[in-house]
Amino acid sequence: MTDSGTPQPPDSEIESSPQINASKAPQKVEVVVQSPASQGEINITAELAIFVLRVVFSVMMIHHGLEKFQDPEGFSEFVVGKYFGFLPGNPIIWTFAAATTQIVCPIGLALGVFARISALGLLSTMLFALYFHFLDTGLEGFPLAVVENHNYIFELSAIYAAISFYFACAGPGRLSAFRKTNKITYYPKTND
Repeated sequence: MTDSGTPQPPDSEIESSPQINASKAPQKVEVVVQSPASQGEINITAELAIFVLRVVFSVMMIHHGLEKFQDPEGFSEFVVGKYFGFLPGNPIIWTFAAATTQIVCPIGLALGVFARISALGLLSTMLFALYFHFLDTGLEGFPLAVVENHNYIFELSAIYAAISFYFACAGPGRLSAFRKTNKITYYPKTND
């Protein structure tokens, strides 16, 4: 009670009720979330290995896109038209889509710009390539056969698909242009 005789709330209620000034703009709050990767030292050897894999894979992939641009009619007729007749529209459109994907996405992946989306684009082209090879030559006795050309026809597409899958899931690593940070920014709600 105060001197005037009016009852006062207990001290715990006074301290726990926040005083909000409705005229102020919401306050920006940043929270840094630790992840297991951010604890301890960085394994620079592993990061360099991921970087080298990402860049070498990307440089090798560009060649496949350039091949399609060199003879789009041939690829459209003998690959897309023959094996992918279920795709809607003109096969030449799919040829240019695959060629563009195999040139643009490796650049994004190599730089680490939209790396997961780029890897997903490359994975999609490699899944189509695997489908083509399996229809064309089958499994060729995989995994124990010794084939005439010393490697399975689908082998390169399978390796490219596996590498694309890795980067789509794991991201580009720390040595990339758009490195993910563990900082979260939010604006708390105010009671107006």
